[in-house]
Amino acid sequence: MPNTKSAIKAARQNLKRRAANLKTLENIRKTAKTVKKHATAANKAEAVKALSAAFAALDKAAKKNVIHKNNASRHKSRLSKLVAKLK
Repeated sequence: MPNTKSAIKAARQNLKRRAANLKTLENIRKTAKTVKKHATAANKAEAVKALSAAFAALDKAAKKNVIHKNNASRHKSRLSKLVAKLK
């Protein structure tokens, strides 16, 4: 348990930040899952649309330092490679 006033406030801030970070990560996972779903169904038009949403989610997370920029770049690369395979 935090003892000092500043530690109590820091604990409160950490809870708010964690909630925001988890929401951002969930958004990344959800959009990536949508891209993969459309890619496996060989639906290129929908996959490309979902890919741009996934890119936006990844870029936002990297900008907010929720994930590292290289992590975002790696995910974007893998998702676009998956969509590029579609005909």
